[in-house]
Amino acid sequence: MTQPLSRPPKKNPVARTRQPTQPPAARSRRALGLTAAAAAGRFDLQVCQECQAVQYPPREVCHQCLSDRLRWQPVAARGTLLASTTLHHSNDLYFRERLPWRIGTVMLESGPRAIAHVHGDCEVGQPVALALKLDRSGQAVMIALPPKATPNMEDDKVLRETSCDPKLRRALVTDGKSEVGMAVVQALLDAGATTVFAGDPDIWKKNQAFDALCQDPRVLPQALDVTDTDSVERLSRSIGGKVDILVNTADYARSGGILHSRDLLKAHDALNVNCLGLMRLAQHFGPAMAGRASDGVNSAVAWVNSLSIYAQLNLPARGMWSASQAAALSASQCLRNELRPAGIRVIHVFSGPIDYEWEQLTPPPRVSPAVLAKAIVRALRDGVEEAYVGDVAQEFLARMQDNPKGLERELGSQA
Repeated sequence: MTQPLSRPPKKNPVARTRQPTQPPAARSRRALGLTAAAAAGRFDLQVCQECQAVQYPPREVCHQCLSDRLRWQPVAARGTLLASTTLHHSNDLYFRERLPWRIGTVMLESGPRAIAHVHGDCEVGQPVALALKLDRSGQAVMIALPPKATPNMEDDKVLRETSCDPKLRRALVTDGKSEVGMAVVQALLDAGATTVFAGDPDIWKKNQAFDALCQDPRVLPQALDVTDTDSVERLSRSIGGKVDILVNTADYARSGGILHSRDLLKAHDALNVNCLGLMRLAQHFGPAMAGRASDGVNSAVAWVNSLSIYAQLNLPARGMWSASQAAALSASQCLRNELRPAGIRVIHVFSGPIDYEWEQLTPPPRVSPAVLAKAIVRALRDGVEEAYVGDVAQEFLARMQDNPKGLERELGSQA
């Protein structure tokens, strides 16, 4: 049975922080299909469209009939653990620092055999559940898990290395005073975070719900205005070396398109919060987080950006805001690639309309802040890179894959 994690002792202030290392990251272009599936939390393998043979590892042609018609599609994520061994020596720097490490051979229910990382509660000869997870290099690995939840299952070393579980970690929520921010703070506390720094962009504005939340000794309010470089820099110098998870909930949402707007102040404000604010946070918090990406049980692990589904397709009724969301998404993709060498995961959580003050006239379905907050925690625990929250976001995802031009026209007709 997996032993529960315990709070790590205080660090020696003069001892050197362990430098980030990565597992082997070389993959073929075909194998990146596994990475795409793992990033979205799916279990997809190549399936031959001629003979239906499942391929693993990924191939250029079918191992059975030599057809090149191989399609990535969901397969049964089940198998049997045939054999396992525990490594006590490795020449690879990443694994040498994390020994002992368990691996094994799994017979997949769909046919192939695979070498997988093995959870400590799995037994040889018994059924296992399989999952594709992103490792610290951002590439997909296969993990064999117990078919049913076991005590302290998420505390296993293998899962801890391939997820961003908030348990025993410290988080910063950039706008902790908004409805979404307060929900995220509470969800992180419920998930086992030891400290949550709650950003307060408007110290002068009283909010009884926020004040009540801050009565919890684990919640530490912090003055933070993402539009003010000095504010971001001051906070980063104060707590930058303590943040393990950063959740950016700052948003400036206003109605209005482009054609009939007589000034660009609204666009400037939206970009200043949604895109430039993200850049300020990245420049001041990113380097410290990257330097602590291998710092033991409570190492820095993740950066979460809460975005709208309209970051991927413009809503003309809110054209300027949608453009600022798209700019934030582009900046976040840059940040993901810059933080990947350190092993920090950048997660995009796309939601449909949120049930709060700036969506009063938007008809249902809307996403409640609590549901969005739980989805953020779930994305952290699953270690994915993309999550879509709510009926609207899920529908738009399917329609963008099927007929993006049709969806663009339909949104335009609603302007």
